[in-house]
Amino acid sequence: MSQIAINTSQNVNINFNIASVGERMLAFIIDLLIKVAYAVIAFYVFFNVFDLGYILNGLDQWSQMAIYIAITFPVYIYPLVLESLMEGQTPGKKVMKIRVVKIDGYQASFGDYLIRWMFRIIDVSSAGLVGLISMIVSKNNQRLGDIASGTAVISLKNSINISHTILENIHEDYIPSFPQVIALSDNDMRIIKDNYTKALRVDDRQIISKLSEKIKGILKLEIDPAKMTERQFINIVIKDYNYYTGKDN
Repeated sequence: MSQIAINTSQNVNINFNIASVGERMLAFIIDLLIKVAYAVIAFYVFFNVFDLGYILNGLDQWSQMAIYIAITFPVYIYPLVLESLMEGQTPGKKVMKIRVVKIDGYQASFGDYLIRWMFRIIDVSSAGLVGLISMIVSKNNQRLGDIASGTAVISLKNSINISHTILENIHEDYIPSFPQVIALSDNDMRIIKDNYTKALRVDDRQIISKLSEKIKGILKLEIDPAKMTERQFINIVIKDYNYYTGKDN
């Protein structure tokens, strides 16, 4: 399975398995079946259960089309809404254990999902050939929407789950120091711990210092270096995050 090296803001590469074209197609088919099922149920309820078909009588073609679009509107926004709510996944992606991520190492934002959604019109055109060809020829199996938004789809199969990389053993009587860490996401903490672990391995003090300053800036913290070293600070941040989010359970 091919891999993608995601470069973080501290210039450290983290390798992920790229989701194959087959996995993405199966996820697409699962999502398509869900959307078709919704459309069938929605039209059945509209025309049979509530017997509202008479509303269309006497309406011009554009008005009828507007009603049809309103009924099927959830189908159109399905990927945008669910990827935003499920952190880069739809039910199809979740079943296939794949996820949308930013190539720069950070979690994709709503704007990124919006760009992917807008380009979907092009990607699925010609029976999906545009998106398929783009995934085959691109380096990271990216469709046009991925390339435009700077995202890629990774596989979570047979690999360490993202949440597993942020685990930290803490004692039951542990007392946290920085409640501000709850502002961080799992993806933020994964990046912090990965970079910190690699920096410790080679004793890269520059990376540790930059990482410490970055965390302080995000959490708006001021730490007296005479009372706490940068390494102690990062260690406490990682443990505090595990304490507040229950990742040690």
